[in-house]
Amino acid sequence: MNVEKVFKSKRKNEIKQIYEAAFPKAERMPFPLMLIMSCLWHTEFLAYYDEDVLCGIAYMASLRKQTFIMFLAVDEKQRSKGYGSQILKEIQERAAANKVLVSIEPCDELAVNRVQREKRKQFYLRNGYAETGYMMKLSGQIQEILIQSGEFNKRQFILFFMLYSCGTVIPKIWQK
Repeated sequence: MNVEKVFKSKRKNEIKQIYEAAFPKAERMPFPLMLIMSCLWHTEFLAYYDEDVLCGIAYMASLRKQTFIMFLAVDEKQRSKGYGSQILKEIQERAAANKVLVSIEPCDELAVNRVQREKRKQFYLRNGYAETGYMMKLSGQIQEILIQSGEFNKRQFILFFMLYSCGTVIPKIWQK
């Protein structure tokens, strides 16, 4: 699998389409802001290819021995081919010295897309992630926090957001 920085990509429109198809508008960051943020030392916005086929994207930040995958998406036409697992493996290798975290929509019984949420959670669990027992509210959205390596530390994760956002984002985090 080949990896390319999105900022340098000639295929930004295709990447944006994958991003917008995968995440509801309420959960998205503005795409231009993601491009700008990816120029900072602690943020990566990456596109993943199999030969010339754009398979997926990941947007993540690493600070203080923590890597938080904010957005990970596989192109709808490329799903169920193992690309998501390959992307997660590459991220883990890239962030080998860090705790790797991700947040997902909770598997709420009343959610319209409950089956999709459960499949997403099972995908992460199959790929070595574990429940932390914590939830967070970020930008008005409630998310469940999963971790790939290490123990979850609420204080460290809040500090991560404060440093990443220069104090403008402080998520509410609580135990389930």
